[in-house]
Amino acid sequence: MTHRLVHVGLGGQGSTWATDAIPPNVHDDRIEVVAAVDTDPERHELAEQELGLSPEECYTDLETALSERPADICSIVTPPSTHEAVVETALAHDLHIISEKPIADTLEASVRVAEKVEEAGKKMGVTMSHRFDRDKTTFRRAVEEAGDIDYLTARYTGNVRERGFYADYVYEMDNMLLLDGAIHHLDILASLADSPCERVYAETWTPEEADYDGDCSGLVTLHFADGTRAQYEGSYANATTLNGWGHEQFRAECSDQTVLLDRRDVERFHADAYDTGNFESIGKGDGEAVPLAERPHWKNAWLIEQFCDWVDGGEPMPTNVDSVLQSMAIVFAAIESSATGEAVDVQALLDDARSNA
Repeated sequence: MTHRLVHVGLGGQGSTWATDAIPPNVHDDRIEVVAAVDTDPERHELAEQELGLSPEECYTDLETALSERPADICSIVTPPSTHEAVVETALAHDLHIISEKPIADTLEASVRVAEKVEEAGKKMGVTMSHRFDRDKTTFRRAVEEAGDIDYLTARYTGNVRERGFYADYVYEMDNMLLLDGAIHHLDILASLADSPCERVYAETWTPEEADYDGDCSGLVTLHFADGTRAQYEGSYANATTLNGWGHEQFRAECSDQTVLLDRRDVERFHADAYDTGNFESIGKGDGEAVPLAERPHWKNAWLIEQFCDWVDGGEPMPTNVDSVLQSMAIVFAAIESSATGEAVDVQALLDDARSNA
């Protein structure tokens, strides 16, 4: 069925939703956009051009929009600190919710959002879009065929040291590496492990050359309940961009294969293809190339598709709000670990947040 959507937020990522994520689902008759909301009226022109709305269907106030435009779904692409309030308003109007990551700006607020959605009997998805990019999906499927996972690694490194590449608020964020970029990468590692994360140890810092107020480089070690381990390296401030945004390196060391994703190419290296005890070096291009997966839509457009299927009675989407709470707990555990210098019990941290929410 076609679901009526009110889209909230037209700046930054909200504009990308309006241009790239929502239109394919309108074309496929999953979505009918009935209103758009942004506190800056100058942004309404984007909704008129990209979503086909009239000026009367564009609002600066969410409550007014939801009162005047009956809908089924609310999409939220506003600053994280506002998510909880927008969720409350949407639930008051009996709407399902799909939101840009993170769930909220703190772990306690994220827990409250999940609890309010459950109490209302509604569905909420979170668009952890990076996990559903074409290359990451291909890598995940190859890892599923490679035997039991021993350990995982991920690298995201680039030279965007100087102010001006991103919006100013990114350079002013506390814990910007973990909250802006690593939230996606740690979510991917957790989804590959497919086991609750027990323990996180992290060190983050700001190199002298970097024009960031918050830590923009870091190393994170994760230990999962099934024994899988993972290591993450991330930096916005290296001298060279080896694995920038969208071109990360992930590696899975499995019982039967090593699977490598590097700059959007996926390869598998079979254990029986090399002599045991042979330390002859091999690298990118020496393995069996894995063809990139094919499907009509990727990233947020695909996640909206999954969300609509869920609302229609299908299986919960993988990035439902309860599932994403685990990824949020990993990120905030990493933040606490970096601050204290100690490993953090992820599930205990999440339990504390539930008690204090």
